[in-house]
Order: sequence, then structure tokens, then C-alpha cells
Amino acid sequence: MNHNKSYRKLGRRSDHRLAMLKNMTISLVKSERIETTVTRAKELRKFVERVITLGKKYNNLNLEDNGERAKAIHLRRQAFSFLRNEEAVAKVFKDIAPKYMDRNGGYTRIIKTDVRRGDSAELAIIELV
Repeated sequence: MNHNKSYRKLGRRSDHRLAMLKNMTISLVKSERIETTVTRAKELRKFVERVITLGKKYNNLNLEDNGERAKAIHLRRQAFSFLRNEEAVAKVFKDIAPKYMDRNGGYTRIIKTDVRRGDSAELAIIELV
């Protein structure tokens, strides 16, 4: 039965799947638009929205207060532990998250395009709104 399966396996082992999704998250953050299959895009959406939400929480903090400065450091470390790319973390926290401060989720858009010629997989463009 397929009950309580909250993610797609994408035909890969769990470590390979997570590495692929983390790399795709970094690519999406850096270029703000990538082309992939529809199922990968739907799974990628969860990861990207989680990282952007960390950036939004960071931008809501008052960095003058020591307690909130500790929370800010913790949020950056959480994002870095997931992305493992300081350039991508900096872009999320400085450029991307401030754009979505008034938006409650839904930071990405998936646009279905066509099918891949080799295997007829449905392709989509996932981009930041």
C-alpha cells in the first residue's frame, strides 16, 4: 500500500535523491529558473520553499538583540547545513527572502512545457515567482 508516503522516490536511493534535490535547489536559487521533469519539480518545490522560509524568519529578526542574533545565526546554519553552498545561502537571505516577506508560501511556479524526445518524460520549468 502507498499510505503515508509523503515523498516521491524518483527512481533513486535516498542518499542519491537527496543529493540531487539539494543540487537542484542550489541551481534554482542561483539562476531563479531551471528546467526539469514535472515530478522532480513538484518534489523540489518542498525543499526550496523550506529554505526561503528560513530566510524570511531571518529577515524578521532584530539583529541588535543578542537573543535574536543567536536565532539568526542558527537560521543561517540550518540553511547552510541543507544547501552546503555559502553563495546560495547568502543569495537566499539577502536577495530572495526579502522579496517574499508579504507572501505566505507559494514562492515557486511550475510551468509544464513539453515532453522530452528520448523518453517522453513531461518537462516543466520551475521558477521563483
